[in-house]
Amino acid sequence: MSRTPRTPVSQDSPISQDSHISEDPISEGPQTSQTPQAPRTPQSSQPPLKIGVLIGSVRPGRFADKVSQWFVSEIGRRDDMETHVIDLSEPALAGELKLTLEQAAGVGDAPTLAERIGGLDGFVVVTPEYNHGYPASLKLAIDYVYREWRAKPVGFVSYGGMAGGQRAVEQLRQVFAELHAVTLRDTVSFHMAWEQFDDEGRPHDQDGTAKAAAVLLDQLAWWGLTLREGRAARPYDS
Repeated sequence: MSRTPRTPVSQDSPISQDSHISEDPISEGPQTSQTPQAPRTPQSSQPPLKIGVLIGSVRPGRFADKVSQWFVSEIGRRDDMETHVIDLSEPALAGELKLTLEQAAGVGDAPTLAERIGGLDGFVVVTPEYNHGYPASLKLAIDYVYREWRAKPVGFVSYGGMAGGQRAVEQLRQVFAELHAVTLRDTVSFHMAWEQFDDEGRPHDQDGTAKAAAVLLDQLAWWGLTLREGRAARPYDS
């Protein structure tokens, strides 16, 4: 029996949030809540926000490449942001975090993870859901850094099976709250992710995914600019 792809579901709709992340076999497709969009950041003399896209999976053959490449292309449509990809499978980062036993070439010349996080204005974490949780590699990377996360916004793009990675996201919210980071309410999630992209890495529902990404990025722009100005006016030292 074929399934009709569903449009994004609002967390304010009659479907409850618990239902939204349940093992519902028809809860597929990119999802985001449909609250009013934050206003787009107007063009100004402000320098672009430096946004880190943190890829949490390091598994061989990971699906993260398709999801992250699509999302980076969505950021590339904007003129108020510049993208800085932080891929935990990079040899330098894998060596620094001891994610592999292999000796990484040139690790000593590469910026540390803390230096890279410290130089950014906001983040989007791309995470799968493994056994109702997020990858150990992602937890290690988050905990490896401390002060550099503070007073910065964090958004999420998740993917997985029936739940679309939402359970991983809810756990990550607790972690980032402890680090004094601000997590965004709206997320982008791909249910049964391997069915949502073509062989070239393009989402089948390009309009729906673009709208979902715009909601997330508009909120990230507002929080990123607001918190950057706040840190400059009064350094966050809580």
